[in-house]
Amino acid sequence: MSSSSQIPPIQVSSLEGPVTFGPFRLTVGERLLTRDGAPVEIGGRTFDLLVALVEQPGRVLAKRDLLKRVWPDVVVEDGSLRFHMAGLRKLLGDGENGARYIATQVGVGYAFVATLQRAAPVAEASPVAAPLPRDGGSYSMEAAGRLPARLPRVFGRDTDVHLLTGRIPETPLFTIVGAAGVGKTTLAVEVGHMLMPHFAGKVRFVDLATLEDPALLASAIAGALGALVQSEDPMAVILGHIRQEHLLLILDNCEHLVDAVSRVVERLMDAAPHVHIVATSREPLRVRAEHVHWLGSLAYPDTAVEGLSLDALLAFPAVALFVERASAGNSALRFDVDAVRVVSDMCGRLDGMALPIELTAVRVAAHGLEATAQLLGERFSLAWAGRRTALPRQQTLQATLDWSYNLLPEAERLTLERLSVFLGPFSIDAALQVVTDEEVPTDAAVLALDELTTKSLISPDRLGNASTYRLLEMTRAYAREKLLGRGPQAFQAVARRHAAFFVAKLEEPAFSDRRCLDRFHYFSRQLGNIRSALDWSFGPDGDVALAVRLAAASVPVFTNMSLLVECRDWCARAVAHLDGHRDTAVEIEIQAALGLALMFTRGNSEAAETALRRALAVATTLGDHWNQLRLLGRLQIFHERIGDYATAHGWADMAVKVAGVIDTPEAAAVAASLAGISHHLAGDQSRARQELEFSIRQSMPSDRRWTVYFGFDHRNRSGIALARTLWLLGLADQARAVAARTVREAAGLEHAVTHCIALLWTLSVDLWAGDLEKAEVSLANFARAAEVNALGPYIAASGGLRGELAIQRGHVGEALDWLEESLARLRAARYELLTTTFSLALAQGLMLSGRQEEALDLVDAAVGRCAGNGELFSMPELLRVKADVLRALPDRDPAEVEALLQDALAWSRRQAAKAWELRAAIDLARLWMDQGQPARALALLRPLRDGFQEGLDTADLRAADQLLLMLADMPGTAGGGGALSAWPW
Repeated sequence: MSSSSQIPPIQVSSLEGPVTFGPFRLTVGERLLTRDGAPVEIGGRTFDLLVALVEQPGRVLAKRDLLKRVWPDVVVEDGSLRFHMAGLRKLLGDGENGARYIATQVGVGYAFVATLQRAAPVAEASPVAAPLPRDGGSYSMEAAGRLPARLPRVFGRDTDVHLLTGRIPETPLFTIVGAAGVGKTTLAVEVGHMLMPHFAGKVRFVDLATLEDPALLASAIAGALGALVQSEDPMAVILGHIRQEHLLLILDNCEHLVDAVSRVVERLMDAAPHVHIVATSREPLRVRAEHVHWLGSLAYPDTAVEGLSLDALLAFPAVALFVERASAGNSALRFDVDAVRVVSDMCGRLDGMALPIELTAVRVAAHGLEATAQLLGERFSLAWAGRRTALPRQQTLQATLDWSYNLLPEAERLTLERLSVFLGPFSIDAALQVVTDEEVPTDAAVLALDELTTKSLISPDRLGNASTYRLLEMTRAYAREKLLGRGPQAFQAVARRHAAFFVAKLEEPAFSDRRCLDRFHYFSRQLGNIRSALDWSFGPDGDVALAVRLAAASVPVFTNMSLLVECRDWCARAVAHLDGHRDTAVEIEIQAALGLALMFTRGNSEAAETALRRALAVATTLGDHWNQLRLLGRLQIFHERIGDYATAHGWADMAVKVAGVIDTPEAAAVAASLAGISHHLAGDQSRARQELEFSIRQSMPSDRRWTVYFGFDHRNRSGIALARTLWLLGLADQARAVAARTVREAAGLEHAVTHCIALLWTLSVDLWAGDLEKAEVSLANFARAAEVNALGPYIAASGGLRGELAIQRGHVGEALDWLEESLARLRAARYELLTTTFSLALAQGLMLSGRQEEALDLVDAAVGRCAGNGELFSMPELLRVKADVLRALPDRDPAEVEALLQDALAWSRRQAAKAWELRAAIDLARLWMDQGQPARALALLRPLRDGFQEGLDTADLRAADQLLLMLADMPGTAGGGGALSAWPW
């Protein structure tokens, strides 16, 4: 590409300021790309690729230079560059409506060809890009919804907000440190909203106040990031999601988990350099690169106030906050200059601390200014004056809460104490269940809840809706100590009622019915309470009978949130205490969940099979046909994964019988899916197509609720199996259309395992068809999904697929190592479903390396294994490849090669696998042609080729067409004559 009119009018070797092209504005320093003013979500590598191109407009940049620039720290293949370049073009809309941004010079590289302009300077300098206006502006509510709502007004924090919004974008870690009640969370939330535009809406808030177990810290962060955790190492999942992301992560209330938070933060900073972290804590995290922002109290008059005017007094944030809160609590209050002077004195005694000021202001609204001031002077004159270090600040909060607590009547004290059992939000119904007993009857509890809310000791849940409430973390801790001080029996009684409430709530038909699982959002907000109830129930003073019921009832919550490790652990504990629940629906749920969770988290172990078989036995005893069908599906998949296809087929046959008893379209669809997949793997492609198409016709559209109930998306599994079946039947175009549709549906479910399964099995269609470019893109998507979600067997499979793709390209190199390592890792996990495919690829790679004897041993072992385990669909291809290996060996009898190819043809015809038949026929025709029998070869291949009406662009049909042309030119065939040209393959 040479300089021409297409080259932009400016040349930039570095982008020191914003530039524009088309509707886009690129600001490199802020790593920000906008389109028509709106931030564009763009991955880190893709952004770097765009910058590299824009820095040298009009110039063709070689692929190796781009790889070195964008991936300086790792060795990657050209495929990664092509994949990200395709994504960049799609993001820019390159080629749409005549827009042209990136040109390709085939075999050389890429050039940026759009017109670049220097962006006009903004009117005013600002530490961040276009912060949100105080009224919320028009920024994406979907993005803002991940943060708690910002307060209508934040008092006295303008300087803090300005400093933090200016420095956080340049600083990996800022910790806001201050005493309890000083306003750390309020400041962090305000700063998060202000920085929304700078981080293109990617600001995530993690409330750690409801988390008591440090081991669950990573899972809590993953949940806030929307990352599905299905592995032993949630941090691997988190890093997979955010390694290249430009986002702001706010970790609120870190003090009780400070050691665990420090470790996690250091790991995040090491592995995700574009992630910025804001933490709030009562003490610094004390990690490297930490910047600490000490948040002091609100300013108040610290000298005589007699000479200050009303406006001068109200200019102090502490005083303004007090007056605003008191006025909001009682609109009849009037604050003249004398009253505000009293308020100023009270703010001084409260040391300007936001929470005590608000508590005191509420008391003023209820009891009047004079009485409250008198009480404050009596209770806090010694405790508050001059205390500025950490410990006195904690004592200050203690004093404030002591004072508020001592003002309460006994019913309100008991109510506040009992509410401390909740971790996070609670409803009025939940509160009444926990609070009410002989000491606090229902009427008294209702009144106490109302009074405590009025007094700001109970707060509306800022993260939830108007019908839920919560205790501030410091209030909950204070009340918990008071409850424990009443003796162990008092706490046990409250904890029992708390656990019983969630058992009853989770067991309600509206939630537990598999067809009505639309309350997941509610229970995901209650995860802290569910965990707390489970922990107490299984504890030394708990109730194991209640614990087992709770573990069973909470299974859908954990599985929907993909917290399979946690689900596994609770179910394993429940199995040890099943005595009162054996042979019940509760045991079915526990064992079924344990088996499924073990499959995904610890591989296809015997323990998983034992749990699933036990659950099926109980369901059969109880005549629970739906659970029988669900468990037969899981067992069929389990044995399919370990390579025991005959047993898997048996489970599918049983599922068909059970579905006949249930007699609903949904049941018939699930059973037909299992049967169709079993027929496909057993080599009966005609029967497989019949069952799979029936399954899809009977299925409702893919629904996450059904996926959670069954553990797998059976409609999606039908789609991927049908795509493979259609290809084997010789219907390549239909196969590719079904594969593409199935992958789209899987992505729409937002279920990591389902998406990975779809990508994995439809990728085989690309490889079979010889569409290596498409396979490369699919493989990149699959590998990333597997890595991001830490799915061990699929990570192992991605290496084998990379090796298979390289072998098809004729590049042996590292392909053999990739394949051998993948096979070893898959077998260690008892995941045999891919081993035949990878063994075939490895054998072909060994042949290309001249290691025919090793290839022959490998194929013979695979033939024996498939004959023994029922994986017969691979048999025609195994026999064909074995013949190919034998043909390459010296001193081999051609008759033996021909016999193997004839066997491959016979197997293909019995299976109706026209695609395998064509491959075997091509090889046999080549053999006969070499033996001087072109007419025989032509007679074999011509009618078979003519039977294909689609997929004319696939590698096998192109090879058949070339061979037929050569055969037609040879002597001894109709129209034959002329010399044999060189082989094109």
